[in-house]
Amino acid sequence: MLHTRFTELFGVRHPIVQGGMQWVGRAELVAAVANAGALGFLTMLTQPTPEDLVKEIARTRELTDQPFGVNFTILPTITPPPYAEYRAAIIESGITIVETAGNLPTEHVEALKPVGVRIIHKCTSVRHALKAESIGVDAVSIDGFECAGHPGEDDVTGLVLIPATTERLRIPVIASGGIADARGLVAALALGAEGVNMGTRFLCTAESPIHDDVKQAIVAASERDTDLILRPLGNTTRVARNAVSREVVQRLHDGGTFDDVRDLVAGVRGRSVYETGDIDRGVWSVGQSQGLVHDIPTVAELVSRIIDEAVDIINGRLAALTRR
Repeated sequence: MLHTRFTELFGVRHPIVQGGMQWVGRAELVAAVANAGALGFLTMLTQPTPEDLVKEIARTRELTDQPFGVNFTILPTITPPPYAEYRAAIIESGITIVETAGNLPTEHVEALKPVGVRIIHKCTSVRHALKAESIGVDAVSIDGFECAGHPGEDDVTGLVLIPATTERLRIPVIASGGIADARGLVAALALGAEGVNMGTRFLCTAESPIHDDVKQAIVAASERDTDLILRPLGNTTRVARNAVSREVVQRLHDGGTFDDVRDLVAGVRGRSVYETGDIDRGVWSVGQSQGLVHDIPTVAELVSRIIDEAVDIINGRLAALTRR
């Protein structure tokens, strides 16, 4: 067992988090993560309405009696989702852990903290982590440049970003991006983190609610098989390299605007990839850690393996270095 401030504060057995993943963070995966002793998050915006979120929370509770949370992503958009209604659904459902991401969650922290909700805010830079701490979040998940989805615009990898963050913050820091096994967990702990967040690795598990062909594509891929799209627009996103991602990169390289790629990056196409297994149907998020993913275990097998191997590394190889 590995005990950290994170495991104590959030009431879980292991310092491992399954972060919110659009279209993926559903009851079957989150419950499996919770039952394995880690912390899983339902993805709020995967649910079309606040009422659907309430039902998904209830469905998760039918599958586990362990702690789990809800990912609350705040997107810059012309027509924002009904965040206040989703927030009310979270409170009314008795959820006590929320992972916020995207814009600074000041309004939501002010509403959730007084009713006993603990908040982890995901960010991509030290300055954003410090700001999140200043508004009262309980922990920060810091995303290195290796991560899937939005790595920010600073291009700082975890090896630098994690210690740069942990040496400045007083609250627990969760390391995110590029982590898929025990070696990543031990390295993150050595860099000052209190736990790790994994997306790509949990994406490729038996309980992950996506098509098996997508999981097999992750296993077959290397760390080089991702693309950074939307960079010229200041909205860098790391996705699996495929025909669509290459077309997006090329159109923007040739001077195109968002309107020239809007149809290619539509979320409905990415969701279709997960549902149909057609990996060239749209863009879909995956991190460089896919190069470390070589199988499709159950969540329980994965978490147990990571913890057991991490303890072996700490007590074995690393401890032996001090005895030579």
